[in-house]
Amino acid sequence: MADELVHREVTGGIATITLDSPHNRNALSAQLRRELLAALRNSIDDETVRVILLTHTGTVFCAGMDLKESRSESAENQGINEVPGLLECVRNSPKPVVAKLSGPARAGGIGIVAACDIAVAAEDATFAFSEVRIGVVPAVISVTVLPRLHARQAHELFLTGETFDANRAEAIGLLNAAVPESELDSAAERYLDMLAKGGPNAMAATKGMLRQPRPDDVDKAFADMLRLSAEHFAGEEGQEGMRAFAEKRSPNWVPDRG
Repeated sequence: MADELVHREVTGGIATITLDSPHNRNALSAQLRRELLAALRNSIDDETVRVILLTHTGTVFCAGMDLKESRSESAENQGINEVPGLLECVRNSPKPVVAKLSGPARAGGIGIVAACDIAVAAEDATFAFSEVRIGVVPAVISVTVLPRLHARQAHELFLTGETFDANRAEAIGLLNAAVPESELDSAAERYLDMLAKGGPNAMAATKGMLRQPRPDDVDKAFADMLRLSAEHFAGEEGQEGMRAFAEKRSPNWVPDRG
């Protein structure tokens, strides 16, 4: 059996999923795609997990599709066909997903970063939509990437394939934070601590709300949001949260982070 390329560990309510295929720069090979999707689904189904952290070994977060495999696949059996399901799993996770990058991301790797709720990277990490330079289109990843980027920047970077750094990635909306390498762990930990304090049902509902397009019918939108708000105020989780606030304690869903 081939060595495992994706590891999953749960501690203190945090499921850490680590890409561990440095020999090919954590490219999205068939094995890595399969194991990553399984790790994500297991974390979503695990009731002890509050937040998912996606990180990596080696110097590269993810180089995108494994081109060596792609060159040997038939058109109807291209690995790219599996990428939408992977990105949807990250994007639609009811639990927050945080990406922590200490190295570069390319192509499909950026699609994964964009699908995450929070993304933090070391300042010397680099990014590039390199698809056009090998004669392909960054089509699938555009679904998660384009909502993050300013339009002018998206046109420039998708069409030129130019490499850009983490500070620019933060400025254009791809990252939440670009920090010195020495501060990366603490920056990610700060987000994990805050996210772990949210009520699981409230977090899932808030993520669903954030995915909705901007409403055309404002009256209907207010009515829908009023129902959503009322459900959670009256719900068991909301009542527990308000009791905990009054009693100056943590709600019962907050994991022990040590």
